[in-house]
Amino acid sequence: MAAGRIRVTVGVCGGIAAYKSVELVRLLQDAGYDPHVVMTKAAEEFVRPLTFAAISGHKVITTLWGEEAGTGSEDDGSGEHSSVEHIQAAQSTKLLIVAPATANMLAKFAHGLADDFLSTMFLATTAPVIVAPAMNVNMWEHAAVQANVATLRARGVRVIEPGSGYLACGMVGGGRLAEPATVAAAVAAALAEGLVAGGDLAGTTVLVTAGGTREPVDPVRFIGNRSSGRMGYAVAEAAKRRGARVILVSAPTGLACPVGVEMVQVVSADEMRRAVMERLKESTVVVMAAAVSDYRVKSVAAQKIKREATKALTLELEATEDILSEVAAARVKGTVVVGFAAETEDAVANGRGKLVRKGVDAVVVNDVSAEGIGFDSAENAGSFLTRDGEVEFPVMSKAAMADRILDEVIKLRG
Repeated sequence: MAAGRIRVTVGVCGGIAAYKSVELVRLLQDAGYDPHVVMTKAAEEFVRPLTFAAISGHKVITTLWGEEAGTGSEDDGSGEHSSVEHIQAAQSTKLLIVAPATANMLAKFAHGLADDFLSTMFLATTAPVIVAPAMNVNMWEHAAVQANVATLRARGVRVIEPGSGYLACGMVGGGRLAEPATVAAAVAAALAEGLVAGGDLAGTTVLVTAGGTREPVDPVRFIGNRSSGRMGYAVAEAAKRRGARVILVSAPTGLACPVGVEMVQVVSADEMRRAVMERLKESTVVVMAAAVSDYRVKSVAAQKIKREATKALTLELEATEDILSEVAAARVKGTVVVGFAAETEDAVANGRGKLVRKGVDAVVVNDVSAEGIGFDSAENAGSFLTRDGEVEFPVMSKAAMADRILDEVIKLRG
């Protein structure tokens, strides 16, 4: 398993909706999880195992028996190809999500039948289980199916209600598999709610800043920057997923607060400073990913400045608080502080200068002039700089980069 990534098992049953599971696996990967796939024989009639293997990077399990299991890769000595593979998989996964879940599989789960890998794994695992049913509307509404769903709910299985719409059978109604993004969000919520114990950041409090601060010019205008907040939010979500208590101090963004994260909303640099300093003593890791304005207007107009009143406008600016330096100086001994540096030239050299000036443990530096990464992008790249070295982060999703950052933070904590 990739360092720090939670293993999630995706069960795929036979049905036309199986193609949506390909997107689900990709979304789970982008969110920083380590998805493994188990398919029924019927599912193979709709999507080939090789498709899931290529996306997940893991062999796909399709049977209980011997060499036919998975995609035919050679035994690596891990025991995963043994006749008790379902036990190993059941014990190592942190959550089982079955999407699509057919009427047949729901019946097996409800009545304890175990005649294939997925149904056997269901009985063997103690991990949380989520099912996302998909079937014909009449099947979904049948009393037998509803009774099985009720039984599963009573036993603690979470059910993602199918949506309504045009079905592959030509009918219109309930039974349509929930969208992959909805299923992925349910997985994240279940994990964030503490249904999964442990994690390499368990017992830590991670304070993250995100977004771009706004400094008012008048009641309707402000000085701001292009930060979307995505990198900071990705770090907050990854830290929560890895077991930390997470406090997110966020300037305005268009993003939803990650599930289970404590949100503190601020606007200006001064508000961010106060929010961070009030919570610094309880933090064991501080990741300052926010783009804090370096300057503010010295004299803010009390009323909206009218365009008609002046053809030119001169604003006198003054420096805002140096939050990062103050955090580094005031932190409790042992607290790891990571700063960010968005540069447009000589990125590494400027990042190293910031590392020394601010007195922090590390600086994540990226070149925001590079097309396709940084501001307003779902991807990023850069370098993790410490006094002892440098780790290069190639272009990757911000979710993946968040986990890479936290991997390095854990090394700094020793």
